[in-house]
Amino acid sequence: MKIYTRSGDSGATSLVGGMRTGKDDLRVEAYGTVDELGAFVALLRDEMRREGAAVLAEIAEYADDLGSVLGALMSVQASLATPDGGIFDPEKVRRLERRIDALCSALPPVKGFTIPGGHPLISLAHVCRTVCRRAERCVVRASREFAVDSNVLAYLNRLSDYFYALARQLSQVLGIEEECWQP
Repeated sequence: MKIYTRSGDSGATSLVGGMRTGKDDLRVEAYGTVDELGAFVALLRDEMRREGAAVLAEIAEYADDLGSVLGALMSVQASLATPDGGIFDPEKVRRLERRIDALCSALPPVKGFTIPGGHPLISLAHVCRTVCRRAERCVVRASREFAVDSNVLAYLNRLSDYFYALARQLSQVLGIEEECWQP
């Protein structure tokens, strides 16, 4: 089977169920941005696995989290690509909230705006956070014109918080002092 169909050469694509729409449709932009986020999450997970084997087994727990996130992001994309808005499991939002709570319970209070960096894993977690926020903005725009499951928006909103907490936790695990912005 060939991976190209030529059916998109005119700037159109199909949603789930076969409905045709423009590649500039807000839903396509939204699920495309979520797809981009998934690629960055996969890169972060790969780097964690590589780093974890060399540094700390504790990092493997976070790599497992990211495997769940990747599956959830595929569900987000499927929901967004469904003309009626699809359905997104609210349990995925609750699971993410539990993971955020677990991460934050082991962290000192936030002292100010965190400047990304200090280690490639920390920086990559912040890249995931910012791409996630952009994906959320795309989904909000799409939701003004099309049906979007409210749990999709809740998930993306929590996911950016998860990446922030993860970056802070990685700083702790790796022994990197967080740098805060000093206005």
